[in-house]
Amino acid sequence: MKRNKKNEVFFLPLLGLLWILLLPGLGNEQGENGQIPSGGVGQQPDEEQGQQEVGSMPQAILSVDGQEFTIVLEDNEAARALVERFPLSLEMADLHGNEKYTYLEQPLPTASYQPGQIKAGDFMLFGDDCLVVFYESFSSGYSYTRLGAIEDPAGLARALGEGPVSVQLTLNIDE
Repeated sequence: MKRNKKNEVFFLPLLGLLWILLLPGLGNEQGENGQIPSGGVGQQPDEEQGQQEVGSMPQAILSVDGQEFTIVLEDNEAARALVERFPLSLEMADLHGNEKYTYLEQPLPTASYQPGQIKAGDFMLFGDDCLVVFYESFSSGYSYTRLGAIEDPAGLARALGEGPVSVQLTLNIDE
């Protein structure tokens, strides 16, 4: 096969220019808001992506059969939209002996990521309409939007019990 030197002379500098222009952006894809999206297994959203800033969001109360658990809410669009719906009375079903979940009537905004490790007390959104309270820690490959975490999950598994449970979500007016 005969090589055409004219084409090589034209395309090699062009490839070099593209390489120089594209190389700095590789690995730093930016989302619509100019922030680097999360999404890798085990990655937590950082402060720029909605991680809780102390004092920026109200706390919530999860009430289960007379016991109250304080939820430290994330400062993100999903948690803010959920708080606008408080107070909520919810019937939650059990799944796999490690979480309680319920479907909301209306979806919430999402910013999902794969946490890799779920911790007892995590308060998450699966998809855009499924609230989840985890009462056991375990590894997971699923993606969630972090809504917050229960400040002290001791006794949470016992309070939630086996099977379905009624819970209330309210704002913590004592904070």
